[in-house]
Amino acid sequence: MSNLVLASPLSGWIASLSEVPDAVFAGRMLGDGVAIDPLGGELVAPCDGVVISAHRAGHAVTLRSEAGAEILMHVGLETVALGGEGFEACVREGQAVKAGDPLIRFDLDLLAQKAKSLITPVVITNPEAFEIVRRDQDVAVEAGGFLMELRPVAGAATSAASNTSKEIARAVTVPLMHGIHARPAARIAELAKTFTAETALAVGERRSSAKSPVGLMALAARHGDAIQVLASGADAQVAVAAIAALIESGMGEGAPVLAKSATAPVAVAEPEALTPAALPADGGLKGVLAAPGLAIGKAVRLASSDIAVREDGQGVASEETALTAALDKVRARLEANASKGDKARKAILTAHLAFLDDPELLAQAKGLIAQGKSAGFGWRSAVRGYVEALRALGDRRMAERVDDLIDLERQVLKALNGEDDEAAVLPPGSILLADELLPSQLMGADPGVIAGFATARGGPTSHVAILAAAMGIPALVALGGAALSIADGTALILDADGGSLRVAPDAPALEAAQTHLARRQAAKAAAKAAAHEPAVTKDGTRIEVFANTGAVKDALAAIENGAEGCGLLRTEFLFLDRQTPPDEDEQARQYQAIADALQGRPLIVRTLDVGGDKAAPYLPIPAEENPALGLRGVRVSLWRPHLLKTQLRAILRVQPQGQCKIMVPMVASLDELRAVRAVLEEAKRELKVTANVELGVMIETPAAAVTADLIAAEADFLSVGTNDLTQYVLAMDRGNPELAARIDALHPAVLRMIAQTCQGAKAHGRWVGVCGGLASDLAATPILLGLGVTELSATAAIVPEVKARVRALDIAACQDLARQALAQTSPEAVRGLVQSTLGV
Repeated sequence: MSNLVLASPLSGWIASLSEVPDAVFAGRMLGDGVAIDPLGGELVAPCDGVVISAHRAGHAVTLRSEAGAEILMHVGLETVALGGEGFEACVREGQAVKAGDPLIRFDLDLLAQKAKSLITPVVITNPEAFEIVRRDQDVAVEAGGFLMELRPVAGAATSAASNTSKEIARAVTVPLMHGIHARPAARIAELAKTFTAETALAVGERRSSAKSPVGLMALAARHGDAIQVLASGADAQVAVAAIAALIESGMGEGAPVLAKSATAPVAVAEPEALTPAALPADGGLKGVLAAPGLAIGKAVRLASSDIAVREDGQGVASEETALTAALDKVRARLEANASKGDKARKAILTAHLAFLDDPELLAQAKGLIAQGKSAGFGWRSAVRGYVEALRALGDRRMAERVDDLIDLERQVLKALNGEDDEAAVLPPGSILLADELLPSQLMGADPGVIAGFATARGGPTSHVAILAAAMGIPALVALGGAALSIADGTALILDADGGSLRVAPDAPALEAAQTHLARRQAAKAAAKAAAHEPAVTKDGTRIEVFANTGAVKDALAAIENGAEGCGLLRTEFLFLDRQTPPDEDEQARQYQAIADALQGRPLIVRTLDVGGDKAAPYLPIPAEENPALGLRGVRVSLWRPHLLKTQLRAILRVQPQGQCKIMVPMVASLDELRAVRAVLEEAKRELKVTANVELGVMIETPAAAVTADLIAAEADFLSVGTNDLTQYVLAMDRGNPELAARIDALHPAVLRMIAQTCQGAKAHGRWVGVCGGLASDLAATPILLGLGVTELSATAAIVPEVKARVRALDIAACQDLARQALAQTSPEAVRGLVQSTLGV
């Protein structure tokens, strides 16, 4: 195939694409090309072809040449915001045009006043099929004059030309609450890679390979956007259907709870370097909890020095070889670390591997290498382009993923320089201080010497915060510039639970903290030693202390820590991250294995609880205005009763019969319990089960709490799920980092709901448990017992301490404390009451 010559679609001045004041174009995320500063008001076709995209705002058009090259022409920057004002579209999608035919007419004077810039990028959006071999730059040009020459990539252009002519498309409206951000982008890319077809997503004139998670994020597709799923190749039809179905399923994310006027994106600008600020006179800094705990230690400042990168390369072949070797080295290290780490570490490193293998990121870097740049310069430029794009999306949780990309940039650049990414040698009792901490810096450090960390910036949902919690390292984020003024070696008290960092504490404060920490550690050791003793209060009341589990290893950990059974088996582990639901036999095997691990102890199995923030691909839940109030828990089971019946049959098969109890999530009315019981009775008849099987209800909605007396008349037991109950009572999304510090299950309103639940259960002689996060909060234990709770199901690690706390309590005193707690006005007041009364 011969080369393709493109004529200039505008009269004006040709500039480098790097000069465009927009990270997406300047970073060549959409492809390579040039930019034209226009002198006229008409955009014409640069070659013969077909219009494959004409934006509804009239400011952009994409043309496909007869040879298959795709040329995007975008008049001005941020002109989509004009909504078509000043533009007249001369063509429609699917229309054939000849070189020189008008595509768009526009009011140059109006755009000069209202647009960010008039500069018009002209970009080749399928660089895998065509490369630019010649282009004019820094010269004036008339419309129709020479612009650039394209050469088909060997083997690719022919394929592209044949395939793109058969490209199929499907329109999809994005139902995801936060648009196509990191998690859905990774899932779409993972699915796309299973097909041989070339797949892409397009948002207006912007397009990305569906196999590129970073590219998909950079599309900035938001909730409600109309997008196109595109594919060409042998299995294109199947690929489009599968990708569209995945997106339309919502992947567990529905519409955001925002007023219509609040949906416009707010740019998250690249943060300026923080200037160290003066420390407060009292030496106390306030931050945001990232991981709980108390630590005493000395400050160790961590600063990531800038890695020098030369711009000019030493030959394309040499630089590409160097980049490949560096990527392989980092990949091998990530894979090794992922294989030996815990679940949180593995999930984060898996995300890093997905970014490292992103084809668009690699293509950007290699494109710059082909222009004579070094491997380091190409990699840094590619990563920084996406970093800017992610920061501009307006989603603060996505902006936190920027740290992951910067981390990978650093690791690859060090590998290119021949440097090992070795962990810093730290003294015991180090409290790390940094502007921001990268995941690899924390994973590479010896957890035995880190007492905690505090950062000037960062967020509570960042990957480094998740890692800290998994590693048991107390951590605070967002302390501000004053954290950077703390000198190395300064004594610190880091109280993550209280959100404070005490700098250079005086002797009494240090002694008090050391005493408190020593008592906590001694109490923890004593509790562990007595973990297998029963939990009986001082006045002889027996309290059952169970553990929440989600797999066989969790059940084994529960027994090791003295749990008397499982108060909540989260069965979602069987249903998520797969394309089809588990059948009855698979479920029965898994439930039996967990029952065996519990060695005959009670096993309370929660029926499937998906929806909201937990998505199953084979359950395409329709887009919802508020998924937290939509198809969740029992509502999904009754929506798809065949799944419920299969699960109930599998539970009934567990031996010995009677070890398993069944618990129904998200119940809001007695009718829902009756519907589940009807399916249960049918399953029992089919399996000829005659033994009684207890069926209980999770109290997670205010409706269930206030009608607990009605529900308890037919439920065998009640168990309070305080995590969801708290968010519904307080009307605060527990996944919102801005509200995280205010969501406390010891709020008097939540406690009143628990009190009403216990009263309703008592009227019918039913027992009440707590299986939510409040069961693991030692400050809550006396209040829960005082309200009438007789079973607590906590995290396995804290079971010994919960049992120890129960043994130190008297029920009459707990009841008096609970009455006082119900009369408080805030969770802080409740916690203060517990502290002053019991000293805990």
